[in-house]
This record gives sequence, C-alpha cells and structure tokens, in this order.
Amino acid sequence: MVPSRSAREIPATAEDVPVTAGAPAAAGDVPAAAEDVPAVAPPARRPGGRSARIRTQVLDAVRAELVEHGYDALTVDTVADRAGVHRTTVYRRWQDVGGLLADVLDVGVDDGWQPADTGSLFGDLAALNHEIQSALTEQRSVTAALIAASFRSGQAADALRDFWENRYAQCEITVHRAVGRGELPPHTEARPLLVTATAPLYHHLVLLRAVPDPDLPDRAARTAVLAATAGAFAREGDCQTHAQGFTA
Repeated sequence: MVPSRSAREIPATAEDVPVTAGAPAAAGDVPAAAEDVPAVAPPARRPGGRSARIRTQVLDAVRAELVEHGYDALTVDTVADRAGVHRTTVYRRWQDVGGLLADVLDVGVDDGWQPADTGSLFGDLAALNHEIQSALTEQRSVTAALIAASFRSGQAADALRDFWENRYAQCEITVHRAVGRGELPPHTEARPLLVTATAPLYHHLVLLRAVPDPDLPDRAARTAVLAATAGAFAREGDCQTHAQGFTA
C-alpha cells in the first residue's frame, strides 16, 4: 500500500471541497480583531456528493473490467473510459491500477457485512461457507478476480490481506457465541478454528479450480466443529481439562 496517500486516504479534489467562511481578506481590507474572527475548522471531505459518485462509477468500472478482461487488460485509461470520468481525475485520486484495486477492497471492508447467527456453531460456519462458495462460483466472480489480481499487484495483495484480516475478525463472534452457549471450551481460539472451517473452500475452488462440491460447505463446517468440541483449538492447558469433562 502507498504509505501516506493510500487508497484509504483519497484526497478530495478542489471541486469537491466547499468554500467556507473565514477566507483571507482581500488586499486593502482592514482585518477584524482576532477575537472577532471565529475559528474555522479545516473543511472536511464530504461523504457524499460528486466525490462519492465519481468513486462509485470508477470502482464499478474496475470490477467490470477486471472480471471481463482480466488483470493484464486493466489500465487507468480503460477504467476512466468505462466510468465516463476524465483520466486525469483517476490518475490524481488513485495513481495507478494498484491503487484502484486496493480501493475496491477497502470498500469491501466497510460494507457493513456481518456473519449469520443461526443459533449453533455448525449453522454459523455452514452459512459462512455457503456464502464463500457462492461468491467464488458466481458467473464473473469479482472475488475470484481480485484474488487472482493480488498475485500480480503488491498494493492489491496488501489490501486483500487487510480485507481477510477484517473478515476473520468479524467472524470471531461466531466462536464467542458458541463458547457462551457451552458448545466449545472457554478458551477456544477463534482464528485457527475459522481458518480450518473455511480453508477447504479456497483450496478446492481457487487452488485446485475443481468443480464445486455442493456438500463441501457443510462438510468443512462439520469437521471444524468436531475438532473444536474435542478441544483442538483450545489454548494449551485447556484441551485436556475439556476432554476430561466430556468423558467423566
């Protein structure tokens, strides 16, 4: 990712910033006394308006170009043409293809997604796996295209890593709920359990590029639950205590 001017910190263009009161007086004007001039905060970037519309148009164009033509054909110029935006605007705000891909992933982090709450750990993990399988197997999958692009762009790889980190953190609530219901040992580690539950989907569909298996989401979820209830993901020292509780 670009350190100080990353896709997360896209600067507003001049036309996006509203004119505020308190501008310097024209030459020859008599300045007011300091105590008469109210402090004016720096103009904040508007969450909506023209800037938001341009961002939506451009990122929609990135997704469409990526799934239709692949990473090799993705350029700032093709994105600008498809979005109906001047290429100078795209270069100024995203710099290059890496910045565009990173921003697509950044938008995904802030999309308000939450994992399902089905009332059981198996149900929650199975629902998550079915969602993953649907995203990876839909026609012209944006998810699969972004994963592929991350192997070609360092910025996209960093942004994808941040995206996964965020998604797994959001999913940890499923494990915490299961612990609260007594399904799992008190000190079960959420992250390795979640990786164990979801990894078979990515291995089967992304690495092997195999034909989708309709039973795999449930099977992978069930395997992870069985391992978790046996204490496989409990912190060291807790596993034996939990196992004894099941056999007493």
